[in-house]
Amino acid sequence: MERRLLDVVVMSDLHLGTYGCHATEIVNYLKSIQPQILVLNGDIIDIWQFKKRYFPVAHMQVIKEIMHLLSKGTRVIYITGNHDEVLRRYSDMQLGNFQLTDKVVMEINGKMTWIFHGDVFDATTRGSAKLLAKLGGHGYDLLILINRFINWFLKSIGREKMSFSKKVKNGVKKAVSWIGNFEQTAAELAIEKKYDYVICGHIHQPQHRTVTTKEGSVVYLNSGDWIENLTALEYSHQEWQIYQYDEKQFTSSVAPVVTMEKKLPQLNVVTDEVALFLHSLVMQ
Repeated sequence: MERRLLDVVVMSDLHLGTYGCHATEIVNYLKSIQPQILVLNGDIIDIWQFKKRYFPVAHMQVIKEIMHLLSKGTRVIYITGNHDEVLRRYSDMQLGNFQLTDKVVMEINGKMTWIFHGDVFDATTRGSAKLLAKLGGHGYDLLILINRFINWFLKSIGREKMSFSKKVKNGVKKAVSWIGNFEQTAAELAIEKKYDYVICGHIHQPQHRTVTTKEGSVVYLNSGDWIENLTALEYSHQEWQIYQYDEKQFTSSVAPVVTMEKKLPQLNVVTDEVALFLHSLVMQ
């Protein structure tokens, strides 16, 4: 498959190291694009739920593909989230084309774009509520596992797939209200700061809409996730679009699984340093 040339790609909430992560689909997507800038907007490696006994080769392949993009000149900006908050101790680190930070402001074709994960608006990720959030994360992971088994069965009998987590979120008024409040808060703060665009992740809810208040307006974007929605944000031809993964586009070109160890020597020196850094983190 020929790679699509893109200006900017934003991905968030990959949750590598969890059962819910669609690593093969992520690899397929990464192999299909060649962006000038790749923004990894938080919760890329799920350190909250990380276990040494579960980090499959396919998950390492995701990191390998990011390294490949780095070696081909793509600028990679890793913005920390709550599930990979341990990386915040290394904030503002720069290694060649790789940057680790908590937030970033980019000027894209004269428009100021503010990008951050979004957990700063979520009280459940701090203090005593954080433990409950972590426990809830394990429950969510189990739900995704059960959902995958049921979807496998539905597919085998020719039925459409379904998402339990989406149904739960969409069916609970409090959850719907919380998502709305999250989006409004991010948008109002961006308007106050005079930004043209604000991009978040965190809530696993892809979105592209304009929010208007008395003080002005801003375009709010959310890259969604790679647990249930399998979405990313793409900027090309001076416009943002939500990319939705479609497995039918990749049926004839399923990504091969290659281990990190076999490929590291082929990368350049700067990329090797980044690879080894990330490898050491996930193996802690």
